[in-house]
Amino acid sequence: MTTPIYLDNNATTRVFPDVVEAMLPYFTEQFGNASSIHAFGSEVGGALRQARRSLQALIGAEFDHEIIFTSGGTESNNTALRSALQVQQGRNEVITSAVEHPAILSLCDWLEKHEGVVVHRIPVDRQGRLDIDAYRAALSDRVAVVSFMWANNETGTIFPVDGLAEMAHAHGALFHTDAVQAVGKVPIDLKTTEIDMLSLSSHKLHGPKGLGALYLRKGTRFRALLRGGHQERGRRAGTENAPAIIGLGRAAELALTSMAEDNLRMAALRDRLEQGLVQQIGHCFVTGDPLDRLPNTTTVAFEFIEGEAILLKLNAAGIAASSGSACTSGSLEPSHVLRAMDIPFTAAHGAIRFSLSRETTEAEIDRVLEVMPDIIAGLRQMSPFWSEEGARPDGFAPAYA
Repeated sequence: MTTPIYLDNNATTRVFPDVVEAMLPYFTEQFGNASSIHAFGSEVGGALRQARRSLQALIGAEFDHEIIFTSGGTESNNTALRSALQVQQGRNEVITSAVEHPAILSLCDWLEKHEGVVVHRIPVDRQGRLDIDAYRAALSDRVAVVSFMWANNETGTIFPVDGLAEMAHAHGALFHTDAVQAVGKVPIDLKTTEIDMLSLSSHKLHGPKGLGALYLRKGTRFRALLRGGHQERGRRAGTENAPAIIGLGRAAELALTSMAEDNLRMAALRDRLEQGLVQQIGHCFVTGDPLDRLPNTTTVAFEFIEGEAILLKLNAAGIAASSGSACTSGSLEPSHVLRAMDIPFTAAHGAIRFSLSRETTEAEIDRVLEVMPDIIAGLRQMSPFWSEEGARPDGFAPAYA
């Protein structure tokens, strides 16, 4: 049997052994509550402060108390948007993009339907780039908060959040970014931006699941989502998940140390994978911005076949990836990201995302390139829509000739 290959790191990452080692003592020997004044508590409290400083360094926050630990990216996103709507009295509009994660879009749908909030969903072009003119037109003194992701989880396309934040502030709106896919993969220095709030998740950068953080710029008005105890300076009640926080701190240290080198290597492997797939298979193309995207992410759309069938074949070959499609209510629908990019259904249904990590090897990429041509050829032979003479959709030339 071949060694399994994991290329679904945008879904979750393996917790690094160094991170696990850092966490273990806080399950057993150092198990105190950080709010307690005795030695058991003070030891844990000191470790939490160090973890906070480590995360501060990774994202370039000016002060460590600008970081609020949460249960994950979803809680951070919900907290940011709900807080902004509460503190921005007289403003009841939200601006976001059509390609955000469901943690933002589902919340916006709820706010629109049940709380009377007006939501502007800004479109993107065929490479997933934000329509800046549409964003500019949506801005007004009625907007409470703008929320744009830093990097898209499916295509890896990066939004120019620094400039988008400046535009929001010009109209008195707060600016939030869902940076779950960006933190640990791209350099971030929040001190040099006008970003008010930023969400991140531990398990996307080789930390534990169930732990995230919300960056809240000093001076930004805020209303807590969870009320109870005085933890996190009264901004997020509940006993701190000390082992996970310490794990995130260690993961942040590792990411900061190796990010530059890792990014170069992952981008080279990603490009090798894309070139090989497009050259060997044909009738497929790379989605997203070819120049400004995450170094570890590629989504390739294969025409005339279903993504789920590809994933099953890959899984049988010991390779884990993910699909741009989701099965709901018994019918297969392309992802909302690909629909927003106007990817034709003949290709969107066959979109596969490969997301690498610093652990991905050249041999693993070569293995994918070895098995994919036969997988695609076999599935196309069974497809009633397949024709050797079929042409790529207009405007979707392959990334590599």
